[in-house]
Amino acid sequence: MTTEPREFFEDYKKGLRAIKEEAASTIEGFNHFYGKVMSEGALSLKVKELIALAVGVAMHCENCIMIHARGAKKSGASREEILEAASVGVVMGGGPAFTFLPLVQKTLDSLEKE
Repeated sequence: MTTEPREFFEDYKKGLRAIKEEAASTIEGFNHFYGKVMSEGALSLKVKELIALAVGVAMHCENCIMIHARGAKKSGASREEILEAASVGVVMGGGPAFTFLPLVQKTLDSLEKE
């Protein structure tokens, strides 16, 4: 399923806009919850994005990996921090999670071109 990160983000935005027309309460409810959790608190947004990235790797979620690698980068995480967080995901997810490290690297490379 892996697509180019840039293409993924364009398609993802379009998809969310389209589904909002048919499932507005789901989108609005999740966005509200997400916004509350993924904001500064006892943990910084950067730390939360790194945690979410590690979970995405452990859960083998390509979309999550791209979304949270971008979120971590936007919140000030360095490439080294992002790759280390992804490595924590490998520890928790084992060999199958290991296969997703190239996607993290590919996403970072794409984001750094923007």
